[in-house]
Amino acid sequence: MGQIALEGLEFFAFHGYYDEEQKIGNKYGVDLHLKTDLHAAGASDKLAETVNYEVLYRLVLAEMQLPARLLEHLGHRILDRIMNEFPQVKRGRVSISKFNPPLGGICHRARVTLSRKAQAHTKEA
Repeated sequence: MGQIALEGLEFFAFHGYYDEEQKIGNKYGVDLHLKTDLHAAGASDKLAETVNYEVLYRLVLAEMQLPARLLEHLGHRILDRIMNEFPQVKRGRVSISKFNPPLGGICHRARVTLSRKAQAHTKEA
């Protein structure tokens, strides 16, 4: 087992509970941590044996481009996409930060972190 991480991804997107946030947009940060078996890729040196970082980035980008009211909902969508695209991922964790959230005071960023364990596949009788 091993971990693949993409940290410090940055996007300008149009998420937020308030309509104004969805109109003016904001800067967001995303960190991904995925647990998967890396032995085959380590032995073969073949990209097909692992989780492709470029594909991961494109999945996150696609979700970041679709507005959401809550960071929690956005994180849920990102994990859904990753787990569907890469069934070899056993666990996933995503952290999403909104920079300078509109709280009425100083706050550098608000962050939510969601974790998910892959569903065990059962065989039907």
